[in-house]
Amino acid sequence: MTENKQQRYRFSEAPIWDLQRMYYEELGTKAWNNDQVPQYITSNPMIGTSYAEMIFGFLQDRASKGHLSEPVIIVELGAGAGRLAYHVLHELCKLRDYAGISLPPFRYIMTDLAMNNVLAWKEHPALQSFIAEGLLDVAQFDAVHGTELNLVVAGTTIRTGDLQQPLLIVANYFFDGIPQELLYISEGQIYEADVIVESPANMDSLTPSEALQQLSLHYEHRRAPEYEQQSFPYRNVIAVYQEQLEDSHILFPVAGLTCLERLNKLSQAGFLLITADKGDHLLDNWEFSDPPELVLHGCFSLTANYHALQYFFEQQGALSLFPPHHYENINVGCIFNLDTPMEYTNARLAYRRFVERFGPDDFFSLKVWVDRNIESMKLKPILSFWRLGGYDAEFFIQSARQISSLLSEANDEELEDILRGIEIMWSSYYVMEQRYDLALDAGLILFEMGMYEHSKRFLELSVDADDDEIVSTVYYCLAICCFELELEEAAVQYLRLLVELEPDHEEAIALLSKFE
Repeated sequence: MTENKQQRYRFSEAPIWDLQRMYYEELGTKAWNNDQVPQYITSNPMIGTSYAEMIFGFLQDRASKGHLSEPVIIVELGAGAGRLAYHVLHELCKLRDYAGISLPPFRYIMTDLAMNNVLAWKEHPALQSFIAEGLLDVAQFDAVHGTELNLVVAGTTIRTGDLQQPLLIVANYFFDGIPQELLYISEGQIYEADVIVESPANMDSLTPSEALQQLSLHYEHRRAPEYEQQSFPYRNVIAVYQEQLEDSHILFPVAGLTCLERLNKLSQAGFLLITADKGDHLLDNWEFSDPPELVLHGCFSLTANYHALQYFFEQQGALSLFPPHHYENINVGCIFNLDTPMEYTNARLAYRRFVERFGPDDFFSLKVWVDRNIESMKLKPILSFWRLGGYDAEFFIQSARQISSLLSEANDEELEDILRGIEIMWSSYYVMEQRYDLALDAGLILFEMGMYEHSKRFLELSVDADDDEIVSTVYYCLAICCFELELEEAAVQYLRLLVELEPDHEEAIALLSKFE
Protein backbone atom coordinates (compact mmCIF):
# COMPACT_ATOMS: atom_id res chain seq x y z
CA MET A 1 0.00 0.00 0.00
CA THR A 2 1.39 3.43 -0.94
CA GLU A 3 0.87 6.45 1.31
CA ASN A 4 -0.52 9.78 0.19
CA LYS A 5 1.78 12.80 0.12
CA GLN A 6 1.12 16.08 1.96
CA GLN A 7 2.55 19.49 1.14
CA ARG A 8 1.76 23.06 2.22
CA TYR A 9 1.27 25.91 -0.27
CA ARG A 10 0.03 29.45 -0.53
CA PHE A 11 -3.43 29.01 -2.02
CA SER A 12 -2.56 30.87 -5.25
CA GLU A 13 0.50 28.61 -5.72
CA ALA A 14 -1.19 25.27 -5.02
CA PRO A 15 -0.95 22.54 -7.70
CA ILE A 16 -4.68 22.83 -8.40
CA TRP A 17 -3.94 25.80 -10.67
CA ASP A 18 -1.33 23.88 -12.68
CA LEU A 19 -3.79 21.01 -13.05
CA GLN A 20 -6.46 23.47 -14.19
CA ARG A 21 -4.11 24.88 -16.79
CA MET A 22 -3.07 21.42 -18.00
CA TYR A 23 -6.71 20.34 -18.29
CA TYR A 24 -7.58 23.12 -20.73
CA GLU A 25 -4.33 22.88 -22.66
CA GLU A 26 -4.72 19.12 -23.18
CA LEU A 27 -8.42 19.04 -24.08
CA GLY A 28 -8.73 22.32 -25.97
CA THR A 29 -12.31 22.99 -27.08
CA LYS A 30 -13.25 19.39 -26.25
CA ALA A 31 -13.34 20.46 -22.58
CA TRP A 32 -16.83 21.86 -23.24
CA ASN A 33 -18.21 18.89 -25.17
CA ASN A 34 -21.55 17.78 -23.71
CA ASP A 35 -21.09 20.18 -20.78
CA GLN A 36 -18.07 18.48 -19.18
CA VAL A 37 -17.25 22.06 -18.28
CA PRO A 38 -20.57 23.95 -18.04
CA GLN A 39 -20.96 26.43 -20.89
CA TYR A 40 -24.67 26.75 -21.65
CA ILE A 41 -25.49 29.14 -18.82
CA THR A 42 -22.99 31.77 -20.04
CA SER A 43 -23.01 30.94 -23.76
CA ASN A 44 -26.64 30.68 -24.86
CA PRO A 45 -28.30 33.03 -27.38
CA MET A 46 -30.11 34.93 -24.64
CA ILE A 47 -26.94 36.04 -22.83
CA GLY A 48 -25.33 36.72 -26.21
CA THR A 49 -28.20 39.08 -27.01
CA SER A 50 -27.87 40.81 -23.62
CA TYR A 51 -24.16 41.43 -24.21
CA ALA A 52 -24.73 42.54 -27.80
CA GLU A 53 -27.30 45.09 -26.63
CA MET A 54 -24.89 46.54 -24.07
CA ILE A 55 -22.06 46.66 -26.60
CA PHE A 56 -24.37 48.27 -29.14
CA GLY A 57 -25.35 50.88 -26.55
CA PHE A 58 -21.66 51.52 -25.85
CA LEU A 59 -20.99 52.01 -29.57
CA GLN A 60 -23.88 54.48 -29.71
CA ASP A 61 -22.41 56.37 -26.75
CA ARG A 62 -19.00 56.60 -28.40
CA ALA A 63 -20.65 57.82 -31.62
CA SER A 64 -22.55 60.52 -29.73
CA LYS A 65 -19.22 61.78 -28.40
CA GLY A 66 -17.89 62.05 -31.96
CA HIS A 67 -15.51 59.07 -31.75
CA LEU A 68 -16.43 57.42 -35.05
CA SER A 69 -13.14 56.78 -36.83
CA GLU A 70 -11.11 54.56 -34.49
CA PRO A 71 -12.27 50.96 -33.95
CA VAL A 72 -13.59 49.73 -30.61
CA ILE A 73 -11.72 46.59 -29.58
CA ILE A 74 -13.74 43.94 -27.70
CA VAL A 75 -11.57 41.37 -25.91
CA GLU A 76 -13.13 38.21 -24.54
CA LEU A 77 -11.01 36.59 -21.82
CA GLY A 78 -11.12 32.81 -21.70
CA ALA A 79 -13.41 32.46 -24.73
CA GLY A 80 -13.56 28.69 -24.26
CA ALA A 81 -15.67 26.85 -26.81
CA GLY A 82 -16.28 30.10 -28.73
CA ARG A 83 -20.06 29.91 -28.53
CA LEU A 84 -20.57 33.18 -26.62
CA ALA A 85 -18.44 35.16 -29.09
CA TYR A 86 -20.47 33.75 -31.97
CA HIS A 87 -23.84 34.67 -30.43
CA VAL A 88 -22.64 38.17 -29.47
CA LEU A 89 -21.31 38.90 -32.95
CA HIS A 90 -24.34 37.37 -34.66
CA GLU A 91 -26.72 39.60 -32.70
CA LEU A 92 -24.46 42.68 -32.77
CA CYS A 93 -24.32 42.58 -36.57
CA LYS A 94 -28.11 42.24 -36.72
CA LEU A 95 -28.48 45.31 -34.47
CA ARG A 96 -25.97 47.28 -36.56
CA ASP A 97 -27.70 46.43 -39.82
CA TYR A 98 -31.22 46.98 -38.46
CA ALA A 99 -30.45 50.37 -36.90
CA GLY A 100 -28.61 51.75 -39.93
CA ILE A 101 -26.94 54.50 -37.87
CA SER A 102 -23.37 55.77 -37.76
CA LEU A 103 -21.25 53.76 -35.33
CA PRO A 104 -17.53 53.36 -34.79
CA PRO A 105 -16.10 50.18 -36.34
CA PHE A 106 -15.51 47.30 -33.94
CA ARG A 107 -13.40 44.17 -33.74
CA TYR A 108 -13.98 41.23 -31.41
CA ILE A 109 -10.87 39.37 -30.21
CA MET A 110 -11.30 35.91 -28.70
CA THR A 111 -8.49 35.01 -26.30
CA ASP A 112 -7.49 32.02 -24.23
CA LEU A 113 -4.43 30.56 -22.60
CA ALA A 114 -4.65 27.30 -24.58
CA MET A 115 -3.26 27.79 -28.10
CA ASN A 116 -5.25 24.74 -29.24
CA ASN A 117 -8.44 26.72 -28.61
CA VAL A 118 -7.13 29.78 -30.45
CA LEU A 119 -6.30 27.76 -33.56
CA ALA A 120 -9.63 25.89 -33.40
CA TRP A 121 -11.60 29.16 -33.42
CA LYS A 122 -9.62 30.40 -36.40
CA GLU A 123 -10.85 27.41 -38.42
CA HIS A 124 -14.41 27.10 -37.05
CA PRO A 125 -16.91 27.26 -39.94
CA ALA A 126 -19.40 29.45 -38.05
CA LEU A 127 -16.78 32.16 -37.46
CA GLN A 128 -15.42 32.46 -40.99
CA SER A 129 -17.80 35.19 -42.16
CA PHE A 130 -16.86 37.38 -39.19
CA ILE A 131 -13.14 36.81 -39.81
CA ALA A 132 -13.55 37.61 -43.51
CA GLU A 133 -15.36 40.87 -42.67
CA GLY A 134 -12.56 41.89 -40.31
CA LEU A 135 -14.88 41.77 -37.29
CA LEU A 136 -13.14 38.90 -35.52
CA ASP A 137 -9.59 37.96 -34.60
CA VAL A 138 -8.05 35.49 -32.16
CA ALA A 139 -5.10 35.66 -29.78
CA GLN A 140 -3.39 33.71 -27.04
CA PHE A 141 -3.41 35.60 -23.75
CA ASP A 142 -2.12 34.65 -20.32
CA ALA A 143 -4.30 36.39 -17.74
CA VAL A 144 -1.63 36.13 -15.06
CA HIS A 145 1.27 37.60 -17.04
CA GLY A 146 0.08 38.88 -20.43
CA THR A 147 0.65 42.54 -21.36
CA GLU A 148 -0.16 42.63 -25.08
CA LEU A 149 -2.37 40.98 -27.69
CA ASN A 150 -0.80 39.27 -30.70
CA LEU A 151 -3.58 38.95 -33.26
CA VAL A 152 -3.30 35.72 -35.23
CA VAL A 153 -5.40 36.69 -38.28
CA ALA A 154 -4.24 40.29 -38.70
CA GLY A 155 -0.64 39.50 -37.74
CA THR A 156 -0.45 42.68 -35.66
CA THR A 157 0.11 43.40 -31.96
CA ILE A 158 -1.85 45.65 -29.60
CA ARG A 159 0.53 47.14 -27.03
CA THR A 160 0.38 49.65 -24.19
CA GLY A 161 -1.34 52.88 -25.25
CA ASP A 162 -2.18 51.71 -28.77
CA LEU A 163 -5.96 52.07 -28.45
CA GLN A 164 -7.67 55.45 -28.59
CA GLN A 165 -11.13 54.06 -27.92
CA PRO A 166 -11.86 52.46 -24.52
CA LEU A 167 -11.23 48.72 -24.40
CA LEU A 168 -14.34 46.61 -23.98
CA ILE A 169 -13.62 43.46 -21.93
CA VAL A 170 -15.90 40.41 -21.80
CA ALA A 171 -15.16 37.93 -18.98
CA ASN A 172 -17.54 34.99 -18.51
CA TYR A 173 -16.69 32.23 -16.04
CA PHE A 174 -13.23 33.79 -16.00
CA PHE A 175 -12.45 35.29 -12.59
CA ASP A 176 -13.56 32.13 -10.77
CA GLY A 177 -11.02 29.97 -12.60
CA ILE A 178 -7.74 31.91 -12.36
CA PRO A 179 -5.41 31.89 -9.30
CA GLN A 180 -6.69 33.70 -6.23
CA GLU A 181 -5.30 34.44 -2.79
CA LEU A 182 -7.16 33.01 0.18
CA LEU A 183 -7.31 35.33 3.20
CA TYR A 184 -8.81 34.92 6.65
CA ILE A 185 -10.01 37.91 8.67
CA SER A 186 -10.27 37.68 12.44
CA GLU A 187 -10.34 40.46 15.06
CA GLY A 188 -9.18 43.05 12.53
CA GLN A 189 -6.12 41.06 11.47
CA ILE A 190 -5.30 39.49 8.11
CA TYR A 191 -4.10 35.93 7.74
CA GLU A 192 -3.31 33.88 4.69
CA ALA A 193 -5.07 30.54 4.65
CA ASP A 194 -2.41 28.18 3.40
CA VAL A 195 -3.65 24.96 1.88
CA ILE A 196 -2.37 21.53 2.88
CA VAL A 197 -2.67 19.36 -0.22
CA GLU A 198 -2.87 15.64 0.25
CA SER A 199 -2.27 13.88 -3.06
CA PRO A 200 -2.09 10.22 -4.09
CA ALA A 201 1.31 8.66 -4.68
CA ASN A 202 0.44 7.90 -8.31
CA MET A 203 -0.29 11.56 -9.21
CA ASP A 204 2.01 11.47 -12.25
CA SER A 205 -0.05 8.72 -13.88
CA LEU A 206 -3.39 10.55 -13.52
CA THR A 207 -5.07 12.93 -15.92
CA PRO A 208 -5.60 16.46 -14.57
CA SER A 209 -9.30 15.73 -14.04
CA GLU A 210 -8.58 12.48 -12.17
CA ALA A 211 -5.93 14.18 -10.05
CA LEU A 212 -8.27 16.99 -9.00
CA GLN A 213 -10.85 14.45 -7.89
CA GLN A 214 -8.34 12.67 -5.67
CA LEU A 215 -6.78 15.70 -3.97
CA SER A 216 -7.73 16.46 -0.39
CA LEU A 217 -7.43 20.08 0.82
CA HIS A 218 -7.04 21.35 4.40
CA TYR A 219 -6.32 24.89 5.55
CA GLU A 220 -4.07 26.51 8.17
CA HIS A 221 -3.90 30.21 8.95
CA ARG A 222 -0.69 32.27 8.89
CA ARG A 223 -0.42 35.95 9.82
CA ALA A 224 0.08 38.07 6.69
CA PRO A 225 0.84 41.67 7.75
CA GLU A 226 1.99 42.55 4.21
CA TYR A 227 -1.67 42.98 3.21
CA GLU A 228 -2.04 45.64 5.91
CA GLN A 229 0.87 47.76 4.65
CA GLN A 230 0.18 50.96 2.73
CA SER A 231 2.47 49.64 -0.01
CA PHE A 232 0.01 46.85 -0.84
CA PRO A 233 -1.77 48.12 -4.00
CA TYR A 234 -5.21 46.96 -2.86
CA ARG A 235 -4.85 48.16 0.71
CA ASN A 236 -8.14 50.10 0.63
CA VAL A 237 -10.12 46.95 -0.13
CA ILE A 238 -8.34 45.04 2.63
CA ALA A 239 -9.14 47.84 5.08
CA VAL A 240 -12.87 47.40 4.40
CA TYR A 241 -12.58 43.68 5.18
CA GLN A 242 -10.68 44.40 8.40
CA GLU A 243 -13.33 46.85 9.55
CA GLN A 244 -16.50 45.01 8.51
CA LEU A 245 -15.81 41.27 8.48
CA GLU A 246 -15.16 38.76 11.21
CA ASP A 247 -14.23 35.09 11.08
CA SER A 248 -14.38 35.22 7.27
CA HIS A 249 -12.47 33.48 4.48
CA ILE A 250 -12.04 35.74 1.46
CA LEU A 251 -10.96 34.71 -2.02
CA PHE A 252 -8.97 37.79 -2.98
CA PRO A 253 -8.53 38.31 -6.76
CA VAL A 254 -5.04 39.76 -7.03
CA ALA A 255 -4.54 38.03 -10.40
CA GLY A 256 -7.92 39.31 -11.64
CA LEU A 257 -7.25 42.88 -10.53
CA THR A 258 -3.76 42.99 -12.00
CA CYS A 259 -5.07 41.47 -15.24
CA LEU A 260 -7.62 44.27 -15.59
CA GLU A 261 -4.99 46.89 -14.76
CA ARG A 262 -2.66 45.50 -17.45
CA LEU A 263 -5.46 45.46 -20.02
CA ASN A 264 -6.40 49.00 -18.98
CA LYS A 265 -2.94 50.15 -20.11
CA LEU A 266 -3.66 49.09 -23.69
CA SER A 267 -6.09 51.99 -24.06
CA GLN A 268 -5.74 55.71 -23.50
CA ALA A 269 -9.41 55.92 -22.52
CA GLY A 270 -10.03 53.17 -19.93
CA PHE A 271 -12.23 50.09 -20.22
CA LEU A 272 -15.76 48.75 -19.88
CA LEU A 273 -15.94 45.30 -18.30
CA ILE A 274 -18.95 43.05 -18.94
CA THR A 275 -18.75 39.94 -16.80
CA ALA A 276 -20.83 36.99 -15.62
CA ASP A 277 -19.77 34.47 -13.05
CA LYS A 278 -20.63 32.59 -9.93
CA GLY A 279 -19.53 35.62 -7.94
CA ASP A 280 -20.61 37.90 -5.09
CA HIS A 281 -20.48 41.71 -5.12
CA LEU A 282 -22.31 42.03 -1.77
CA LEU A 283 -19.97 42.24 1.20
CA ASP A 284 -22.48 40.61 3.54
CA ASN A 285 -22.26 37.40 1.53
CA TRP A 286 -18.58 37.05 2.44
CA GLU A 287 -19.05 37.40 6.20
CA PHE A 288 -18.48 34.21 8.24
CA SER A 289 -17.63 32.40 4.99
CA ASP A 290 -15.91 29.03 5.28
CA PRO A 291 -12.84 27.96 3.34
CA PRO A 292 -13.71 27.33 -0.33
CA GLU A 293 -14.62 23.96 -1.73
CA LEU A 294 -13.63 23.12 -5.27
CA VAL A 295 -16.67 22.65 -7.51
CA LEU A 296 -15.51 19.89 -9.85
CA HIS A 297 -16.70 19.58 -13.45
CA GLY A 298 -13.77 18.17 -15.40
CA CYS A 299 -11.68 20.98 -13.96
CA PHE A 300 -12.90 23.16 -11.04
CA SER A 301 -14.31 26.56 -10.21
CA LEU A 302 -14.63 28.78 -7.16
CA THR A 303 -16.67 31.87 -6.29
CA ALA A 304 -15.44 35.10 -7.86
CA ASN A 305 -14.98 38.09 -5.54
CA TYR A 306 -16.83 40.80 -7.45
CA HIS A 307 -16.89 43.00 -4.36
CA ALA A 308 -13.12 43.49 -4.54
CA LEU A 309 -13.25 44.39 -8.25
CA GLN A 310 -16.18 46.73 -7.71
CA TYR A 311 -14.72 48.52 -4.69
CA PHE A 312 -11.22 48.95 -6.10
CA PHE A 313 -12.30 50.47 -9.41
CA GLU A 314 -15.01 52.61 -7.83
CA GLN A 315 -12.23 54.14 -5.71
CA GLN A 316 -10.55 55.02 -9.02
CA GLY A 317 -13.70 56.82 -10.19
CA ALA A 318 -15.40 53.95 -12.02
CA LEU A 319 -19.12 53.22 -12.09
CA SER A 320 -20.22 49.65 -11.43
CA LEU A 321 -23.57 48.06 -12.16
CA PHE A 322 -24.70 44.85 -10.48
CA PRO A 323 -28.28 43.62 -10.00
CA PRO A 324 -30.07 45.09 -6.96
CA HIS A 325 -31.67 41.68 -6.37
CA HIS A 326 -29.88 38.49 -5.35
CA TYR A 327 -28.72 36.23 -8.12
CA GLU A 328 -29.45 32.51 -8.23
CA ASN A 329 -27.02 31.03 -10.77
CA ILE A 330 -24.83 33.73 -12.31
CA ASN A 331 -24.14 37.32 -11.39
CA VAL A 332 -23.90 39.67 -14.37
CA GLY A 333 -22.17 43.01 -13.86
CA CYS A 334 -20.56 45.95 -15.65
CA ILE A 335 -17.68 48.16 -14.53
CA PHE A 336 -17.33 51.46 -16.42
CA ASN A 337 -13.70 52.39 -15.75
CA LEU A 338 -14.05 55.47 -17.96
CA ASP A 339 -14.00 59.23 -17.75
CA THR A 340 -17.51 60.53 -17.02
CA PRO A 341 -19.07 57.04 -16.90
CA MET A 342 -22.58 58.44 -16.30
CA GLU A 343 -22.50 59.84 -19.84
CA TYR A 344 -22.66 56.30 -21.27
CA THR A 345 -26.44 56.43 -21.19
CA ASN A 346 -27.22 53.89 -23.89
CA ALA A 347 -24.94 51.24 -22.40
CA ARG A 348 -26.40 51.81 -18.92
CA LEU A 349 -29.96 51.63 -20.25
CA ALA A 350 -29.14 48.38 -22.05
CA TYR A 351 -27.88 46.93 -18.76
CA ARG A 352 -31.12 47.99 -17.08
CA ARG A 353 -33.29 46.40 -19.77
CA PHE A 354 -31.32 43.21 -20.45
CA VAL A 355 -29.80 42.36 -17.06
CA GLU A 356 -31.40 44.23 -14.16
CA ARG A 357 -35.04 44.06 -15.29
CA PHE A 358 -34.83 40.53 -16.72
CA GLY A 359 -31.48 39.02 -17.49
CA PRO A 360 -29.50 35.84 -18.14
CA ASP A 361 -29.80 34.66 -14.53
CA ASP A 362 -33.59 35.07 -14.58
CA PHE A 363 -33.77 33.27 -17.90
CA PHE A 364 -31.72 30.33 -16.65
CA SER A 365 -33.90 30.01 -13.53
CA LEU A 366 -36.97 29.87 -15.77
CA LYS A 367 -35.29 27.33 -18.04
CA VAL A 368 -34.60 25.01 -15.12
CA TRP A 369 -38.32 25.09 -14.31
CA VAL A 370 -39.34 24.62 -17.96
CA ASP A 371 -36.97 21.66 -18.37
CA ARG A 372 -38.64 19.94 -15.41
CA ASN A 373 -42.16 20.64 -16.63
CA ILE A 374 -41.82 20.41 -20.40
CA GLU A 375 -44.01 17.28 -20.62
CA SER A 376 -47.01 19.18 -19.25
CA MET A 377 -46.59 22.31 -21.39
CA LYS A 378 -48.77 23.23 -24.37
CA LEU A 379 -47.41 24.43 -27.69
CA LYS A 380 -48.01 28.17 -27.21
CA PRO A 381 -45.89 28.53 -24.03
CA ILE A 382 -43.20 26.26 -25.49
CA LEU A 383 -42.94 28.52 -28.55
CA SER A 384 -42.99 31.64 -26.35
CA PHE A 385 -40.13 30.38 -24.21
CA TRP A 386 -38.16 29.25 -27.25
CA ARG A 387 -38.54 32.75 -28.69
CA LEU A 388 -37.53 34.34 -25.36
CA GLY A 389 -34.32 32.30 -25.41
CA GLY A 390 -33.41 33.39 -28.93
CA TYR A 391 -34.53 30.14 -30.60
CA ASP A 392 -31.87 28.19 -28.76
CA ALA A 393 -30.88 24.80 -30.18
CA GLU A 394 -30.48 23.12 -26.79
CA PHE A 395 -34.03 23.98 -25.75
CA PHE A 396 -35.37 22.73 -29.08
CA ILE A 397 -33.61 19.39 -28.56
CA GLN A 398 -35.07 19.10 -25.05
CA SER A 399 -38.58 19.98 -26.19
CA ALA A 400 -38.68 18.14 -29.56
CA ARG A 401 -40.54 15.11 -28.19
CA GLN A 402 -43.20 17.28 -26.54
CA ILE A 403 -43.56 19.44 -29.67
CA SER A 404 -44.02 16.24 -31.69
CA SER A 405 -46.76 15.03 -29.36
CA LEU A 406 -48.66 18.31 -29.78
CA LEU A 407 -48.49 18.64 -33.56
CA SER A 408 -51.84 16.96 -34.14
CA GLU A 409 -53.53 19.81 -32.21
CA ALA A 410 -51.50 22.61 -33.82
CA ASN A 411 -53.12 25.16 -36.11
CA ASP A 412 -51.54 26.55 -39.29
CA GLU A 413 -50.17 29.63 -37.54
CA GLU A 414 -48.38 27.51 -34.93
CA LEU A 415 -46.92 25.27 -37.62
CA GLU A 416 -45.64 28.34 -39.47
CA ASP A 417 -44.08 29.64 -36.23
CA ILE A 418 -42.32 26.30 -35.67
CA LEU A 419 -40.88 26.42 -39.19
CA ARG A 420 -39.76 30.02 -38.72
CA GLY A 421 -38.16 29.15 -35.37
CA ILE A 422 -36.27 26.22 -36.87
CA GLU A 423 -34.93 28.40 -39.69
CA ILE A 424 -33.79 31.11 -37.25
CA MET A 425 -32.30 28.49 -34.92
CA TRP A 426 -30.33 26.90 -37.72
CA SER A 427 -29.05 30.25 -39.02
CA SER A 428 -27.57 31.01 -35.59
CA TYR A 429 -26.43 27.51 -34.61
CA TYR A 430 -22.84 27.18 -33.39
CA VAL A 431 -21.70 23.61 -34.02
CA MET A 432 -19.96 21.81 -31.16
CA GLU A 433 -19.18 18.15 -30.63
CA GLN A 434 -22.42 17.35 -28.82
CA ARG A 435 -24.40 14.20 -28.22
CA TYR A 436 -27.38 15.35 -30.29
CA ASP A 437 -28.09 15.77 -34.02
CA LEU A 438 -29.95 19.06 -34.43
CA ALA A 439 -30.55 18.67 -38.17
CA LEU A 440 -32.08 15.23 -37.61
CA ASP A 441 -34.51 16.43 -34.92
CA ALA A 442 -35.49 19.46 -37.00
CA GLY A 443 -35.99 17.29 -40.09
CA LEU A 444 -38.20 14.78 -38.27
CA ILE A 445 -40.40 17.51 -36.74
CA LEU A 446 -40.84 19.10 -40.18
CA PHE A 447 -41.65 15.68 -41.63
CA GLU A 448 -44.42 15.21 -39.08
CA MET A 449 -45.70 18.67 -40.02
CA GLY A 450 -45.95 17.61 -43.68
CA MET A 451 -43.38 20.23 -44.75
CA TYR A 452 -41.53 17.79 -46.97
CA GLU A 453 -39.27 20.19 -48.84
CA HIS A 454 -37.94 21.69 -45.62
CA SER A 455 -37.74 18.27 -43.97
CA LYS A 456 -35.71 16.88 -46.88
CA ARG A 457 -33.15 19.67 -46.55
CA PHE A 458 -32.53 19.05 -42.85
CA LEU A 459 -32.54 15.26 -43.09
CA GLU A 460 -29.97 15.43 -45.89
CA LEU A 461 -27.84 17.74 -43.75
CA SER A 462 -27.98 15.08 -41.02
CA VAL A 463 -26.96 12.33 -43.46
CA ASP A 464 -24.09 14.42 -44.86
CA ALA A 465 -22.82 15.22 -41.35
CA ASP A 466 -22.60 11.59 -40.19
CA ASP A 467 -22.58 8.89 -42.85
CA ASP A 468 -21.54 6.22 -40.34
CA GLU A 469 -24.49 6.42 -37.94
CA ILE A 470 -27.58 6.83 -40.10
CA VAL A 471 -30.75 5.31 -38.67
CA SER A 472 -33.11 3.62 -41.10
CA THR A 473 -35.92 6.05 -40.21
CA VAL A 474 -33.99 8.86 -41.90
CA TYR A 475 -33.86 7.05 -45.26
CA TYR A 476 -37.54 6.15 -45.00
CA CYS A 477 -38.53 9.76 -44.28
CA LEU A 478 -36.31 11.01 -47.09
CA ALA A 479 -37.92 8.54 -49.50
CA ILE A 480 -41.41 9.76 -48.53
CA CYS A 481 -40.30 13.40 -48.86
CA CYS A 482 -39.02 12.69 -52.36
CA PHE A 483 -42.24 10.89 -53.34
CA GLU A 484 -44.29 13.86 -52.12
CA LEU A 485 -42.06 16.24 -54.06
CA GLU A 486 -42.31 14.03 -57.20
CA LEU A 487 -38.61 13.17 -57.09
CA GLU A 488 -39.16 9.50 -57.77
CA GLU A 489 -35.61 8.60 -58.80
CA ALA A 490 -34.21 10.03 -55.54
CA ALA A 491 -36.97 8.29 -53.59
CA VAL A 492 -36.06 4.92 -55.07
CA GLN A 493 -32.41 5.48 -54.24
CA TYR A 494 -33.24 6.19 -50.60
CA LEU A 495 -35.43 3.08 -50.44
CA ARG A 496 -32.55 0.97 -51.74
CA LEU A 497 -30.27 2.38 -49.05
CA LEU A 498 -32.93 1.63 -46.46
CA VAL A 499 -33.28 -1.99 -47.59
CA GLU A 500 -29.51 -2.41 -47.37
CA LEU A 501 -29.72 -1.35 -43.72
CA GLU A 502 -32.91 -3.32 -42.99
CA PRO A 503 -33.49 -6.14 -45.50
CA ASP A 504 -36.80 -7.06 -43.76
CA HIS A 505 -38.33 -3.55 -43.83
CA GLU A 506 -41.75 -4.49 -45.28
CA GLU A 507 -42.97 -0.99 -46.16
CA ALA A 508 -39.73 -0.13 -47.97
CA ILE A 509 -39.77 -3.41 -49.90
CA ALA A 510 -43.40 -2.87 -50.93
CA LEU A 511 -42.74 0.68 -52.14
CA LEU A 512 -39.59 -0.36 -53.93
CA SER A 513 -41.30 -3.21 -55.77
CA LYS A 514 -44.08 -0.86 -56.84
CA PHE A 515 -41.64 1.47 -58.59
CA GLU A 516 -39.24 -1.16 -59.92
